[in-house]
Amino acid sequence: MDSPKRASSLNLLIQLRTFGVLILLLVFFSIMAPNFLTAGNVPILAKHIAVNAILAMGLVFVLLTGGIDLSIGSVVGLAGMIAGGLIYEGLDLGFLGYTIYFSVPAILVISLLMGLLIGMVNGWIITKFSVAPFIVTLGMMYIARGFALLRSNGQTFPNLQGSAEHNTTGFPILGAGRILDIPLSVWITAALAIFFIYLAKRMPFGRHVYAVGGNETASRLSGINVVRVKIWVYMISGFTAALVGLIVTSELVAAHPATGVSYEMNAIAAAVLGGTSLAGGRGSIGGTIVGACTIGVLNDGMVMMGVSEFWQTVIKGVVIIAAAVLDQVQAELQRKSAMAKLEKGS
Repeated sequence: MDSPKRASSLNLLIQLRTFGVLILLLVFFSIMAPNFLTAGNVPILAKHIAVNAILAMGLVFVLLTGGIDLSIGSVVGLAGMIAGGLIYEGLDLGFLGYTIYFSVPAILVISLLMGLLIGMVNGWIITKFSVAPFIVTLGMMYIARGFALLRSNGQTFPNLQGSAEHNTTGFPILGAGRILDIPLSVWITAALAIFFIYLAKRMPFGRHVYAVGGNETASRLSGINVVRVKIWVYMISGFTAALVGLIVTSELVAAHPATGVSYEMNAIAAAVLGGTSLAGGRGSIGGTIVGACTIGVLNDGMVMMGVSEFWQTVIKGVVIIAAAVLDQVQAELQRKSAMAKLEKGS
């Protein structure tokens, strides 16, 4: 086999790496933890995968532009605290002498708008002042977490069943509801996946996202509004983070300000495992979903095997580094393959 064909075959194997790892993990944990793929555990696993997939799908748009969003874990916690506070104690208008209670749909909208607003602020600062995304979103990570703690002075909002008197019942359905015996969060994930795939592959916005990540200067010269694209991708990331916060809080029927800690790492790992380049311009929603499944299976499998939480952290770190290394190998193979085609053509 000549060199270009060998490089092409190796590149294909690397592209399919995450799917292969997912299959191996499923087989391994099925053997080592007999209850892993039982009827009782699969819905729980599906919920965990759904949460990570939603977060990673939003983040992948940011990564495609060459950016990063470290604030999403804190936005998860803040969204949960906003929703939890509005359900548990309403909005106290002490200066007017009464308290406003919003309906659950209104609470969901308010929380999701908060996520969009934080994403918009991230994107605006990054583009307006040319500050590195890492720094801006790192700062926002602390700001959002601080507001989550301030919302209740670090305390939990418990028992979010709501009150019929205040028309705040029904919130737990988001995390515990099922349609055709499939968790509602899985249906939400599937709907978002279809929408995001269409957005990325069929809509001009998606093509602009890939173009900005591939070559920002060329994109700007070709007439693409780079500032608008960047602001929108951070808004998408903020929206999905807020949605995850609502789902997790609903499932727990309680809001805690520490919810979402380190979620951003799982989302980044899922995206990178799914083939998204941290340098921008390369990645897919489908690959990200496979990456989220891999991270979810790995997390739940290690828990069921009784692996120490400390070792779980080490293993996930190794997985992230290995995925990043393979990403660079894939990029180099693609570069060599492109060069070989050019030389052959000439």
